[in-house]
Amino acid sequence: MSSNYPIMLRLEGKKVVFVGGGKVAERKISGLLCTGARVVMVSPETTEELQGLFHAGKIEWVQRQFSKGDLQGAFMVFAATNDKALNQLVKDSSDACQLVMMVDDPEESDFHLPAIFQRGRLSIAVSTGGASPTLARKIREQLEQGFDERYEEYLDFLFEKRKWIIKEVADTALKSKLLTAIASDEFLNSDDREGDFRRLYQERTF
Repeated sequence: MSSNYPIMLRLEGKKVVFVGGGKVAERKISGLLCTGARVVMVSPETTEELQGLFHAGKIEWVQRQFSKGDLQGAFMVFAATNDKALNQLVKDSSDACQLVMMVDDPEESDFHLPAIFQRGRLSIAVSTGGASPTLARKIREQLEQGFDERYEEYLDFLFEKRKWIIKEVADTALKSKLLTAIASDEFLNSDDREGDFRRLYQERTF
């Protein structure tokens, strides 16, 4: 059995085509809205929620049946209809360089979506390799309890301090110690991370 390769994709400005406008497409489109992707939906009809996104200018809607030309320029494609033959046609119409997901056939898809949650910059994804999306969601819910809202501000702190350390600290050993120290529970739970960091840097108390 070959293993899937986990990856975080930058989709900003890239064309993502959805064939289908039902509830499944609605869920998956909702998860893409924050990525900056150009979302194009091809479907004669769609849900009220997706109509709202179209009227708000957040997605494009090609209101007709699918044709092969709809995939031109697409980076990623979702065959998200309740018609197995149509989903297969979408897959067959794609180019070799396009990533295609068929919602009714994970084994023939180029990728599948893990169960995810985010705390600001922190993203955690759980996958069972298509064996049980239900179990993946259950594990995600368990992880959510351990990574609470504190992590949003904490990750912003780590992001800014890492940039500063890399730019301002020349000593390699000190740089490594600082990066290790700010990733500790002490800084996660601190009420004054900036003050604690200044003291740590000035006193070199590792």
